[in-house]
Amino acid sequence: MNALRFLARPALAIRSAPAAVRPFSGTAAPRNDTPKAPDAAPAAPPKPAATASSAMSSPLADLYRKSKDNATAPPPASSMRNLSNALFGGANAAGSSSNVVDPNAAPLTDAEAAIDDSVEPYHFHIYSHKHNTHITVTRPDRNPIIAMSCGNIGIRKSRRKNYDAAYQLTAYVLERLYHQGWQHKIKNLEVILKGFGQGREAATKVLLGQEGKLIADKIKRVSDATTIKFGGTRSKNPRRI
Repeated sequence: MNALRFLARPALAIRSAPAAVRPFSGTAAPRNDTPKAPDAAPAAPPKPAATASSAMSSPLADLYRKSKDNATAPPPASSMRNLSNALFGGANAAGSSSNVVDPNAAPLTDAEAAIDDSVEPYHFHIYSHKHNTHITVTRPDRNPIIAMSCGNIGIRKSRRKNYDAAYQLTAYVLERLYHQGWQHKIKNLEVILKGFGQGREAATKVLLGQEGKLIADKIKRVSDATTIKFGGTRSKNPRRI
């Protein structure tokens, strides 16, 4: 019963102060959520129109002027011509002959090249095998001037195949040629190598060394005449120890 009485008791209304109560019909003041655009910068004053003098002083105008001047200027002289003029006091400009090669000169024609190849040179034959070394110097008509081997200079038996024997032989042959004055007569020389013995490298070293300085600049061609067997009869069995 007490509980029912408590429920049947009228509820006390709680009143608030008039200042704290806002009617439901009232709406808030509108707000502008979009950010405000910043003020535009003041416009720059207009630039004065470029004159002809200012336009020509710009880098682009200078570059155009330089390219135009280069197009109208005559082509510069070649470096070889300048060098020859400095060395010979303008001899080339005057039309006189000079030993300076002109890079603009025309190459040899086929007829001139054929004439150069048709001139037969002297021959320096080097035949080196596993037992000895032979050197023969011939004229353009293939007639021998000198022909020697390691045995002709006093080297005997198995020593004839060594590197030192071929070196001494080549130096001796060149000395004989110089003594007879052949270095002045020989203009073109062809070195013909045959065989793969130790004397092959030894003779090449002498020709390119101090002993062959008087004749090395006359060498125009180097050829290899080593024979290579292809087919044929059965070869001898290799020696095995």
